[in-house]
Amino acid sequence: MVVLALVATAVIVAHRVLNPPKTIYMRQEEARLGQIDHVWVPIAGVAPVMARAVVAAEDANFCNHWGFDMAAIRSAIEEGAGRGASTISQQVVKNVYLWHGRSWVRKALEAMITPVVEGIWPKRRILEIYLNVAEFDEGVFGIEAAARHHFGIGPEALTPTQAARLAAVLPNPKQRSASNPSPALRKRAAAILDGAATIRRDGRSACFED
Repeated sequence: MVVLALVATAVIVAHRVLNPPKTIYMRQEEARLGQIDHVWVPIAGVAPVMARAVVAAEDANFCNHWGFDMAAIRSAIEEGAGRGASTISQQVVKNVYLWHGRSWVRKALEAMITPVVEGIWPKRRILEIYLNVAEFDEGVFGIEAAARHHFGIGPEALTPTQAARLAAVLPNPKQRSASNPSPALRKRAAAILDGAATIRRDGRSACFED
């Protein structure tokens, strides 16, 4: 166990500067679909509003927690199982190092690895990896592929509305479309746009912005 822990920590340390390989889920989808669309892009090459939009959509307190948003967890418990409380950090750990599913083993590993990632990677790096491994349509992974797939532009050129719509497809990209948004997705995107402006204004984006 000690050796495994040391190896896992060494891998996490390496990924502070080295980009991780394709995730387990990416490889599963590649095998199922025949190919996937995925090109890595540094966060400096992504419109800042895109980073704010995914934080507003998925984890508004990203800059203020250590991997687990305890207030969101309490709210999820009070509201029942229909509401999720996973932070961006937890999602990165699940996507990069683990597998999809609801097993207690995976959740236990996620709970152990997340604080290690938070302790070793800067918040900006966590968000950079998230933007590069998140799925934005069937077989479309990462913000570089997503921006070109949905809007025909690079991620650096995304407008606030486009960024909000991309963020709005999370976490169900197979049922939602950023380029052909339903009324419900347009409404969610508008709320995300407001949220992105709010976290910038009140300083909750400071940990990942230059």
